[in-house]
Amino acid sequence: MLDEATYLGFCERALTSMTGIVRELGDDLANERPDLPGANSPYVILTHCLGVMAYWAGQVNLGRDVGRDRPAEFRASGAVAPLLERASAALEQLRADVSAADPAASAAAPPEDVQRGEDPWLRTQGGVLLHVYEELAQHLGQLEITRDVLRSRPAGQGGRSG
Repeated sequence: MLDEATYLGFCERALTSMTGIVRELGDDLANERPDLPGANSPYVILTHCLGVMAYWAGQVNLGRDVGRDRPAEFRASGAVAPLLERASAALEQLRADVSAADPAASAAAPPEDVQRGEDPWLRTQGGVLLHVYEELAQHLGQLEITRDVLRSRPAGQGGRSG
């Protein structure tokens, strides 16, 4: 199994890459959605990842109610600077949650689908932490493609606002 520092290194690299992209895009482009069915803005993608980190590492693993509003994550928009501050705080919380986790222990509050036997690897805290990294890596790729699509549009051709 990975040690805590190695695991956090991978998570931090993914999150730092995401925050760098959102920072580079700035308030306007970070809130644009590519003109593709179901596409999310960079702001939404990063907001969703912060929700993923809090929910899975904090609530599912440790039983701490994080008050997540998943549908609101996909409607989120706003200035980049406060989002980057929230990302920094979320990374600090992830560090604390990983430190408090016992990879071999059962997750404290697994979702109903896991309780029904779906995704049995999410029953342990170690499995849940791997899922957190899986989501960060997946969404980093999505964010990189989203950035590339937004930047490739001809000047003056906007997408849909986030």
